[in-house]
Amino acid sequence: PEDCAMFQCRGCWAVLGDSLHLCAQEEQRLGLLVCFKVTNDVTWEDSLMIGLEGALLGCAYNTLSCRSCGLIVGFILYSASSALAYLRGFFSFFKDSILCYLLKKQMIIEASKVNFPAVTLKE
Repeated sequence: PEDCAMFQCRGCWAVLGDSLHLCAQEEQRLGLLVCFKVTNDVTWEDSLMIGLEGALLGCAYNTLSCRSCGLIVGFILYSASSALAYLRGFFSFFKDSILCYLLKKQMIIEASKVNFPAVTLKE
């Protein structure tokens, strides 16, 4: 409860998920918060996108967006390089696209500035 937070869309502040469903953080390449469950305010495209450059080069994924304002907030990996394979099938939010509402402190903060307890899917 001390570290509980809601993840909100940067564009319209719709609630997209929460830290109780946080299952991984990827900092080095993409700056992600990864969840196994999201709210109904998150939608995803049926068609697959293919990464043509950067950290998602060669990866197939579905884009996640906010149902309320349409902002792209992340992706669901369908196929990936071995370095990102552990993220397949989960909801990956770009930290730059979301805000965190910290429940105990009752304040909104940039997702990139929040340090959640270490969780990882790699093990």
